[in-house]
Amino acid sequence: MTDPTHALSFGAAAAEYDRFRPRYPEAALRWALDGLAAPARVIDLGAGTGILTRDVLALEHRVVPVEPDPGMRAQLAVATPGTTALAGSAEAVPLPDDSADAVLVGQAYHWFDREPAHAEIARVLRPGGTFAPVWNVRDERVAWVAELSRVADLRDNAGDLTEKYGDFGPAFEPVEVGEFAHSTTLTPDEVIDMLHTRSYWLTASPEERDRVDRGLRELFATHPDLTGRQTVELPYRTLVFRSRRH
Repeated sequence: MTDPTHALSFGAAAAEYDRFRPRYPEAALRWALDGLAAPARVIDLGAGTGILTRDVLALEHRVVPVEPDPGMRAQLAVATPGTTALAGSAEAVPLPDDSADAVLVGQAYHWFDREPAHAEIARVLRPGGTFAPVWNVRDERVAWVAELSRVADLRDNAGDLTEKYGDFGPAFEPVEVGEFAHSTTLTPDEVIDMLHTRSYWLTASPEERDRVDRGLRELFATHPDLTGRQTVELPYRTLVFRSRRH
């Protein structure tokens, strides 16, 4: 089980999280939803500030966000008018049995206590319903992005996700994996602000935060692919792990 201090660290930076974290490409979400016709009932589990919720709403589905952190729920309400997140977690979903056509998870599945979470997700999904965790992962095949990850001590990568999360337990069919490319345009300062919404930085000591920030500013000042750039294209690989409930 993950450290709850890290899992619930994001509320303090909820507005910045919502502003700087990347959105999800439409093609990835359509694939995650496995061809469901709108309006399907979709649970956004670990909804955070509603980034994924808004992207699924744009596809004309009905979305029920569920989020344990009150700071993140408050930001979701501000950023997503007309939508209220339910207080709950992957291990205790405040919804009835067989009530959802799909459960999506954006950037949060690695925080779940997987065995009880899988049981809860299976409970709220109708038979044949779709479960799909989704991640935006920096494309570290690009040299400066790999260096960014090293400097900021970012330990998530596509290979780790594929190795760790390829099985959702006995209630689900074998997992399919889809990959989609996209990017965001940010200034160097905005990249640093975005990295300030990472759990590692949020829970670090003042000395460690200062070390990371100095390393990031040096990277933007000295890397040959970055020097003199007013904005950068930060590339992502969006990974979708999709399965149906038996």
